[in-house]
Formats: sequence, C-alpha cells, structure tokens
Amino acid sequence: MFTADRSATIHAQSLLIPFGGRRKNPAGADSFSTVLFHPSGGRLGQYLGLIGHLSRRGCVHGVRGRGLRPGESPHDDVNAMADLYAGLLSELAEPPGLLAGWSLGGLLAWEVAHRLPSGGPRPAVVMVDSFAAPWSACHTARGHLRERILGGLPATTGAEERARAARTADAHLTASAAHHAATGRPGPALLLACASEERATQRDDWLRRDPSLDVRDLPCSHFEVFDAARVPLLLRHIDDFLAAHVPARP
Repeated sequence: MFTADRSATIHAQSLLIPFGGRRKNPAGADSFSTVLFHPSGGRLGQYLGLIGHLSRRGCVHGVRGRGLRPGESPHDDVNAMADLYAGLLSELAEPPGLLAGWSLGGLLAWEVAHRLPSGGPRPAVVMVDSFAAPWSACHTARGHLRERILGGLPATTGAEERARAARTADAHLTASAAHHAATGRPGPALLLACASEERATQRDDWLRRDPSLDVRDLPCSHFEVFDAARVPLLLRHIDDFLAAHVPARP
C-alpha cells in the first residue's frame, strides 16, 4: 500500500506529460529540453504546433492543470500551482533549458523559474501574452474568457468532463485575477505581447519586474495566437530569442 506522501507524488507526476523529442543532438551532446505550462482551463492542445517545433531541439514536456480528471480539485492560486510545478521538474532526466506558456501558462513559467535552485544555468522563459499584474479582462470580461476557453473543447466532450473543465477554467481565472508576478530576473526572458488596449501597461508591468526583459509584439489578439497563419511568426520570435540568449550546446 502506498503511503499518503507516495500517493501524492504519483498524483502530481500525472500532471507532467511527456511529448517526446530527441534526447541527444547529432553530436551526441545533451538535448535542449522544454517544459510548457497550461493556460487557463488546464489543457495543452493549443501547443501542438509549438511542441512539434521545439521537439527538434530536444525533449518536450507539458504540465496540465489539476481538475480535469475525476476526483481532482483545480487550483485557484498561482503560487500553489507554481510551488507544485517547480517540484515536478526535479523528476526530469535533465534540467529544462526553456520554460514557456501562453497566458496563465507564461506567468506560471515565470513563477516556476523563480522557484528553481539558484545554482547552475538558468532556463530561458517565454511568455506568450501573459500579464504580470491581474489582467483586467479576468474581471471585466470573465464570462467571455470562460466561453472562449470552453469553446476549445471537442464536440464529443461529455457533460461531466465539460463540468470539470468549467470548474477548472473558473479556478484559473480567479487565480489570474489576483496574482502579482514575482520581481527579479529569473534568467533570459521573452514577452510576446498581443495587440490590445492594455499592451503598453502590460509591457510596463513586466519591465518594472525585469528591465532587461526582451519584449516583442504579435500583431493579433489573445485568442488568435495559435491560428495557423500566426504560428510561423510566433516560432520565429522564439527561435530568434533562443539564438540570442541561450548559448549553443557543444
């Protein structure tokens, strides 16, 4: 019989999803691994194109949100999520070279990077239209955000699964509406900011936390980021950032 601590560990590990990718580069050196963090709603399906691209560099893992499976309760606090997820990374075969995510996922990548041990190389962080201060849309347009999140579910989703997804989305929007990001540079970091009335404030909020943050614009709205026509620019920005800030491995 498992102890309570052992059961909790196994449950937490189920949140870490391996997506594959090469483990060694052609010269035999360790690969460059990536961890992607879920946005509000807890799912990882938005990242399929990004996973395929980054898996050429090395292994890719995703962290899904708790609350999507029977018996799980979703998190409604960013710090609680980041504390748990930082612990998950110790289970990987090698320290990740990149932590990334869209929306809440980017904020989680930032917070997890701040929780990693100070010794050794720091992972790069990529935040796709994430907010350092509570995003006003989580208050003023909460219903719209919830509808967009749930609109991404497959048409075959059953009532119970949809109910779990709705509870998880609500919990994550609550978390986003209350959290203020940590201050300080966790390592090289990139913010990709979408076109919106809040972009100037969004940039300033992040730059107050890390004046050396690399900030680039995406000419699309928050929910257009992963449209087929938009993904090539997203990938190009990420590749350029990694080429400039992450030393090439031998």
